[in-house]
Amino acid sequence: MLQTRQNVLRKFWYSTVPVESLKDGPKPFTLLGEKIVLFLDADGAPAALEDRCCHRTAKLSKGWMKDGMIVCGYHGWKYDRTGKLNSIPQFPPGQSLPDAKVKSFYAQSQYGYVWVALDEPLSPIPHVPEDFDPGYRRIHQFYEKWNTAALRLMENSFDNAHFSFVHKGTFGDITQPVPEKYEIVETDYGFEAETLVTIVNPPHAARITGSTEPYTTRHMRNKWFMPFCRRLDIEYPSGLRHIIVNCATPIDDNSIQITQLLFRNDREEDCSTQELINWDAAIIEEDRDALEGTDPDAIVDMSRKIEMHMPSDRPGMIMRKRLLELFNRHGETEIAR
Repeated sequence: MLQTRQNVLRKFWYSTVPVESLKDGPKPFTLLGEKIVLFLDADGAPAALEDRCCHRTAKLSKGWMKDGMIVCGYHGWKYDRTGKLNSIPQFPPGQSLPDAKVKSFYAQSQYGYVWVALDEPLSPIPHVPEDFDPGYRRIHQFYEKWNTAALRLMENSFDNAHFSFVHKGTFGDITQPVPEKYEIVETDYGFEAETLVTIVNPPHAARITGSTEPYTTRHMRNKWFMPFCRRLDIEYPSGLRHIIVNCATPIDDNSIQITQLLFRNDREEDCSTQELINWDAAIIEEDRDALEGTDPDAIVDMSRKIEMHMPSDRPGMIMRKRLLELFNRHGETEIAR
């Protein structure tokens, strides 16, 4: 699937960079092939503009902030958060400014990140109730670029047939290749999938799972938010909840940025932030190695894959169906290479 050619994908929220990273100045970002600049206005709220000055097309991301506005580093033209030209330093006092404006985009702060939509959003940023629950702590695990497609990551996130093989070095049991069945319920925002999975529980995972037994179970409540967000709620028999929130932000047709947040109902002294980051980092690296070796568009282009209709294939089939319905409703036609 050519991500940048589906105009409807511009109508969703995507996680970009931590809000904190903008405190030292504007940052460039590429979303669905669109070059944008991110910055904080005078109130500390995030803003997003086309990364292109009206004057001579210089990158605004190479400029700086002044009075809550972004200043082009080429000739000093200054713009507010809406993209409206505020000043031209070469003009004498009292001279009228040209009616010039840089294209602006929707921007919001949520869960510590700047979320951007290129066009008016069709749905809100996915709700994570634990972010407002004092019994949970939020951990920023990582945000990084992967050479794969957003839908590829989403399909993998709900594919429990790969656990035994891709994750044989962390929690998967290669002697148990048959996956547990998901119970799937479609929703207006995507679908919900629930299952129980038995996993390997090595000694160094005891503080992660709350168990010292060699095996334990994961009660997995997985939610897909169209198009490229998911919330994985893992509950262990110990009562520990390990809730992962991913956003696969399309950069271009072959690459994405993945943001991963973790919510835990324990304390730092129970299991340190670094332990939790290291545990999930090893798992995510196994996924990355597998996904970057696949063709990114194959989930939609059925001529390039074999669909066996195994139970573990069902989430990907539903994703493909729902997105194709979405594309068709909005007049999209370019859905595969």
